[in-house]
Amino acid sequence: MAIPTESGAGALPVPPKKRSEARGLKKGLRQLLRSKTGMIGAVIVLIVCLIAIFAPLLATHDPNAVAPIDRLKPPAWLEGGSSDYLLGTDNLGRDIWSRIVYGSQVSLIVGIGAVLVSGAIGAVLGVTAAYYGRWVDAIIMRLADSLLAIPTILLMLVVLAVVGPGMWTLIFVIGATNWVSYARVVRGEVLSLKERDFVKSARMIGARSGRIIFRHILPNVMSSFIVLSGMNVATTIIMEASLSFLGLGITTPDVSWGGMLSDGRQYVATSWWVATFPGMAITITVLGVIFLGDWLRDVLDPRMKLKNG
Repeated sequence: MAIPTESGAGALPVPPKKRSEARGLKKGLRQLLRSKTGMIGAVIVLIVCLIAIFAPLLATHDPNAVAPIDRLKPPAWLEGGSSDYLLGTDNLGRDIWSRIVYGSQVSLIVGIGAVLVSGAIGAVLGVTAAYYGRWVDAIIMRLADSLLAIPTILLMLVVLAVVGPGMWTLIFVIGATNWVSYARVVRGEVLSLKERDFVKSARMIGARSGRIIFRHILPNVMSSFIVLSGMNVATTIIMEASLSFLGLGITTPDVSWGGMLSDGRQYVATSWWVATFPGMAITITVLGVIFLGDWLRDVLDPRMKLKNG
């Protein structure tokens, strides 16, 4: 027999936690709808994600199929263009639209994957440094300072030149060289949180360090961590495009927007579309991620909440 509730006879009771999550989701959606930049960013990111997911359906050609007879064809709406090639072709006759569609997969995988790697490393080191302090904190922070003294792009170039290019190599290299910002942010948050009464109370009743960290500290650090991660996805996409442009990032058969820019740089004056459309894809995607990251900062950062009222 079903248990009667206020919501109607015979209905099953909804757990308070689920009701709270549903209210939080509705509130977040209302805040997103009220934010113009947040909505623009969310729409752009959603479109790029859908393009990446349905790339095999949206692409009109094999992105690596070479057709020398169709090389440097202009977009379909220009004189000499063909309806078979919506955005034209590159110097090898490859369809630019199909390559942009498949390039979105690489940009998202590298952007999100590298952020997960760097975020995990930075979070672990930041929590460890702040919670245990003393010599542990000193060693980790001096390591972070040493990495800050070396230009990140130069360090990545050296490592990739030695190890070799490739998508998964690129994810690991970018992630392993960009954890410092996470470590510093998480360390600052934990230094403040570990002096709070609820953490001291947990320590007084005999709670173990692992339980205190995972149950009481990390949940309160997540908002700052998510905001930083959202902003760093945009930076990582630019890093991937830059390294691929230099020939040390993504290699064939994977398609990269940065590699497309590199292929089209010598044709800018005569066949502008070869480099223009990949550049537009990078710009629009990065702007979308930045706009969405700004909205997340306004919603999740306690300091911004206080500033806004």
